[in-house]
Amino acid sequence: MIHLEENPQNVTEAELVVAFPTFDEAASIGRAVEIVGQGLQEAFPDRQAVIINCDNHSLDGTRDAFLQAATPVPRIYLSTEPSQRGKGANLRMLFQKVLDLKAEVVVVLEADISNLSPSWVRLFAEPIQKGAAYVTPFYMRHKYENTLTSCLVYPMSRCLYGRRVRQLDAGDCAFRGDLAATFLDAPAWGDAVEATGIDVWMGTVALVSRVPVWQTFIGMPKEHRMKDPFAQLSVRFRQAVTTLFDLMGAYEDFWRRVKWSKPTALFNLDGQEVESPPIVEVNTSRLHQRFHEGFQEFEGLWREVFDPMVFNKLDEIRSMSFEQFTFPTHTWATLLFDAAAAYRRMGEDGEARSALVDSLLPLYLGKVVSYVKRTERMSIQQAEEHVEGMCAVFEESKPYLLEKWPH
Repeated sequence: MIHLEENPQNVTEAELVVAFPTFDEAASIGRAVEIVGQGLQEAFPDRQAVIINCDNHSLDGTRDAFLQAATPVPRIYLSTEPSQRGKGANLRMLFQKVLDLKAEVVVVLEADISNLSPSWVRLFAEPIQKGAAYVTPFYMRHKYENTLTSCLVYPMSRCLYGRRVRQLDAGDCAFRGDLAATFLDAPAWGDAVEATGIDVWMGTVALVSRVPVWQTFIGMPKEHRMKDPFAQLSVRFRQAVTTLFDLMGAYEDFWRRVKWSKPTALFNLDGQEVESPPIVEVNTSRLHQRFHEGFQEFEGLWREVFDPMVFNKLDEIRSMSFEQFTFPTHTWATLLFDAAAAYRRMGEDGEARSALVDSLLPLYLGKVVSYVKRTERMSIQQAEEHVEGMCAVFEESKPYLLEKWPH
C-alpha cells in the first residue's frame, strides 16, 4: 500500500482526481502535469481537483519534477516501497487514496504520452459525469499498432464477458470514485496484475460488476516515447495472458452464462478532428521464424495441452510456406481455449502455468503474421472490420471452451 505520501497543500477532499502512475518519468511528468492542469482549469474550473502521482519510488527525480511543475492545481505524491514495482502496485495506492478523498471522478493517464492534450481531461472525465462508471479510450490506431489487443485481448474479453470494448487494455481510463472499493476487494490479484496486467484486470472487473462501461473517442493516436510495438513484448504478453486466464478462473460463473456480445456506447464522436496514426512496420519474416522456433521448444507441451485435432491443424499451418501462410481464427481461438482450460487444471502449479503461457507467444506471433498478410492492402477501417470478424469467430467457438473447461 502507500509507503510514502507528500501532500503540500494538505488536500483532504477532492471531487475530481487525475492520476499518473510512474516509474522513472522525470523527463515527462512535469510537462504532463502542466497539460492536465490546463485541461482541468479549462473544462472543470469550478470542481475541486487534485493531481496525484502514484510512483514506484523513482530515483531519477520524478517526485521533484512532479511537485515543481508549473500549475496551480494541488498535487499529492504517493510512493510504493523501494522494492515494489509495477503499474498495478501504483494504482492500488490510488484506489485507497481515492476513497480517502471521497473523489467522484478519477482519470488515469500515462505520463509519457508525447501528444497528450488538455482536452483529454474532459474527454475522459465527462462520460463519468454523464452516467458511466468506467471509461476506456478509443484511440485512432494504425492497424498494426497493438496487435496484442486486436488478435487476443479484444476477442477473448468480448467472447467471455459479452461486451465490445475495443481497447480494454489501453493503459488509460476513467472511473467513478466508488468503484475504487470494488477494485480493492476484487479477486485474481497477482504478480501479473501488479505489473502491467492491471489494465485488463480493471476493465474486466468493471464488466463483471455490471456497472455502466462506456468508451470515449480520442480523435488522435496515442504516441509514446517508445515506438517499437514489439519492444518488451514477451513481458507484456505473459502478464496480459496470465491476467486473462486468472480472471477466467475467478469469474467462471459469470462468463459461462454469456452467449453473445453487445455493443458498448462510444462517446465524444462529435466535433473532434481526427488525425491519421503513424505507420507501424512489422517484420513478418522474423515473426514467422519465431513461430517455427516455437515448435523446437514447445511441441511436446503443445501435444499435451491441445486437442489432437487442434494440434493437427497447427501442424498443417507449420508446413505452409511463408508466401502461403495463414492461421485460421477458429484454430487460434480453440488453442487459446485449450490453453485456458489446461491453465485452470494446473491449479497452484505456478511453474507449469508460466511455461504454458510462455509457450503461447510464438503461436501469437504466427497469428500476427497471418493478420498482417491478410490486411496489408486494407484501410484502417477495413482492418477493423476484419478484427470484428475474428471476434465473431471467437463467440461462435465458445461452446468448445465450455466443453473443454474443467468442472
